Order: sequence, then C-alpha cells, then structure tokens
Amino acid sequence: MVQGTTSDAGKSMLVTALCRWLARRNVRVAPFKPQNMALNSVVTADGGEIGRAQAVQALAAGLAPHTDMNPVLLKPNTDKNAQIIIHGHALTNMDASGFHNYKSIALQAVLESHTRLSAEYDRIIAEGAGSPAEINLRANDIANMGFAEAVDCPVIVIADIDRGGVFAHLAGTLALLSESEQARIQGFVINRFRGDKALLDPGLDWLERYTGKPVLGVFPYLQGLHLEAEDALPRAADFSAPENQEYLRIIIPALPRISNHTDFDPLRLHPQVHVQFIGPGETIPPADLIILPGSKSVRADLDWLRQQGWVAAIQRHLRYGGKVLGICGGFQMLGQWIHDPCGLEGDSGSAQGLAFFDIETTLEPQKILRNTHGRLAFNDAAVTGYEIHAGITTYDTPYQPLIHLPQGQDGAISDDGLILGTYLHGIFASTAACNTLLSWAGLNTQVEIPDYQTICNIAIDRLADCVEQHLDTAQLDRLLDLDAQPS
Repeated sequence: MVQGTTSDAGKSMLVTALCRWLARRNVRVAPFKPQNMALNSVVTADGGEIGRAQAVQALAAGLAPHTDMNPVLLKPNTDKNAQIIIHGHALTNMDASGFHNYKSIALQAVLESHTRLSAEYDRIIAEGAGSPAEINLRANDIANMGFAEAVDCPVIVIADIDRGGVFAHLAGTLALLSESEQARIQGFVINRFRGDKALLDPGLDWLERYTGKPVLGVFPYLQGLHLEAEDALPRAADFSAPENQEYLRIIIPALPRISNHTDFDPLRLHPQVHVQFIGPGETIPPADLIILPGSKSVRADLDWLRQQGWVAAIQRHLRYGGKVLGICGGFQMLGQWIHDPCGLEGDSGSAQGLAFFDIETTLEPQKILRNTHGRLAFNDAAVTGYEIHAGITTYDTPYQPLIHLPQGQDGAISDDGLILGTYLHGIFASTAACNTLLSWAGLNTQVEIPDYQTICNIAIDRLADCVEQHLDTAQLDRLLDLDAQPS
C-alpha cells in the first residue's frame, strides 16, 4: 500500500507508476483505493462510479475500470456534507460525524472488493488517502492504516520534497503512528526532487539512521508530465501567445463544487489553446469561449456564479459573438429552472437558471451512469464520453441536438449557434470532436495534435521508466514477493 505524508504527495502517481511497471513484467496487477474523496469520477465497465485516479491506474495496468477498485467514494456537496457512493452507486448523503459512525459498515464493502480483486489478480497496489497520521481520523479508519492492518499488507510512505520539510514530514508521520503501524512501514519514497542528488544524500542517510527505515528511492521532478488530477484544480501555468500562430482563449469558472474538470485536460495540452480557470474575486477576462463545467451542487454553484458577476460577463460575451458551452451541471445552469424536490444537493426547492435555453431540469435520486459514443450534429465527427448526473432535463422548446447517441439525442444548440449544451463528459478527448468544437469556438487553423489517450500512455510509461531508474526495484520485488517470479 502507498500512503503519503500529505494530500498530493504523489500517492496516485506512484500507484500508477507501479501498476505500469508490473504490467510490463506480465504481472497481473490491479489498483485499489479503499476510500476516496473526489469530484472527478468515471463510469466503470460494470456500470458504477469510481474516482478518476483509479481509472488512470487501471489504464496503467491494462484494465478497464471496475467499481471494486474504489469501493467507497465520497463526493462533497458542501464543506460538511457528502454523497456516499458504495460499490459504484450513491447510497445517501452524510455529514462528517455520520460517515465516521458508518465506517465500520463501509469497511465491509472495502474488504469485499479487496477479496474479489485478490482472487482475480496476482498483486494489488493500494492507495491511501491524505495522511495516515491524522489523529482526529484514526478511529475506525478505512482509508490508510486501518485498511492495511485489516488485510495485513506492507506500506510505503511517499513525501513531496518540492513542498519543503520532507524529513520532518516523514519522521513526524512515523512518530505519530502506533508501534504496529510503524512496523508495517517498509520504506520511504521522496517525490519531485530537483537538483543534484549528491546534496540530498546526507539527509537520506540521516533519515535511515533516525527512523530505521530504508529510502527506496527519489523520484525526480518531471517537467511536462501529464497525469490527470485526482481532484484539485491544476495549477495555473505561465502562458505566452505563440509567435505567428493563432490561439484560442477559453475561460472556465472555478466553481466551488466543480466536478470532472479533467474534461478540459485535452484543451490544456493543445498548443493553440489557452485555458484559464477563474477563481473567486478574480477579474473575468475577455475570451473566445466560456465553458460552464460540471458541478456537484448545481444550485449553490449557480448562486456563486451570480455573486461573482458571471451572468453579466456571459451576456456581454455573447453580444460580441463569443461562444458558450455548458457541460452536465453547466448545461443545466443554462436552462430556465433547476428543481431539487428531494433535497439531493441541499435544501429541497427550485432555483432559476440563466435562461439561455428553454429547458428545465429536475434532480432525481437515481443517477444516470453510462459510457457512450455518438456523432456531433455539426459534421458527424465521432465522439465518446460518459454521463454522470442526477438531473432529468425536459425541453419546452425543440432544439437541434448537439450529439446523436445510440440511445437518443443529447444536448442542444441555440438558434443563433452561439451556445451549446451537453451531458457528455470527456468529449474533448475525442480528437475529431475536439477539433470540430474548437473550430466552432473560433480556432480557424489547427496544428496536428496527438491522440489524448496516446499522451496519457506516454506519461504513464515515463513514470514506469522512473521506477526502473530511480527506485530500488530489488526491494520492491521483495515487498511484493516477486523475488522468485521471472520478469
């Protein structure tokens, strides 16, 4: 099991790297995360919902995502309340204390999934959540040491040296664990190191003497590595307009409960596109395209949009011929009303939408979860994606659909052609569809771009190469009991 000293220490990255490293050696390996809290999720092959990081790890292992890879998923509705998803399907909403009391039941779901994966695969690489040294969360833990002790697995702890204080993070984490938990830790990995490793070696020697635990390796800081984020928005990157080259400006409101922002990773990687997430209090700049993203709390995020001045900005943007795209919750916001009679995302009631489409959405307890494919109405370009939503949308005015799907029509195109809406996540990962939508948004000349799946696989292979080059693979073989297994 890979645990970390902090969130974003590199747990997901290391599990991804180890899955590809093992798969290359023909070891049948599966990723596993007992409990995840994330608003980036995917639809699995068995029709459920798991965290997106586990889908990336499944790709690294050469597998289709399955609900057993992430049996407990928490999707926050507010700072104090989350939707509880067990084995891929929404169970209920709970506050923190309610879920704390529920953990003993959730553990059974975790162990059931782990047992099934253990029977099917040679090895499982599990990922912890946050830090194992969160004192207030130790009781009934199912995400870190509680799980590791329940299944009796060894643990590696990873820390991010780029944050600073890496030795304090590792030594302090170890000190706050129980004796049995300390004994379970088999070594440390240091992540995101830049510079001359010879200058780091004295610190590594001290850490090994002080803790009695080996340092299994030092991962370098990998410039330009693309790995989809588990939840946090990507850090802003410096951007300068390409010389003698057209580029497209896209802005996206950083909604408080933004979901599936990985939809926009293919755009962020496009050499002719500048994507900017606009946070609270930030000036809304001019753009060619405004995208309203998915949301876990559509009515609350709609209120936030109004408070931040987005309504006037969108109206002004459209007056000057700018384009608007709404995806999933963003599509719902573009309608007349959003009704939540069951209080799925807060208090029951209705909220008035932005009224750019004559549609209404009603949130219902049963989510729609499906992977699908179709054709864009513009030019028949192929598109694949997935739906994750509780809303059922009715059309009071007929619109041309945006996408033709096997099960029917999806989305809408406004009469003036300036506004699009769709329920489909992942549409920009389809190269032909991405090129079509960028042309609609105003990008007239486009360079050849690699297939998005190819980009993802190149990054994962790069991580696996780093395992070979920078980690103690003999020690890893011993921990995985692969010493005698031919590679």
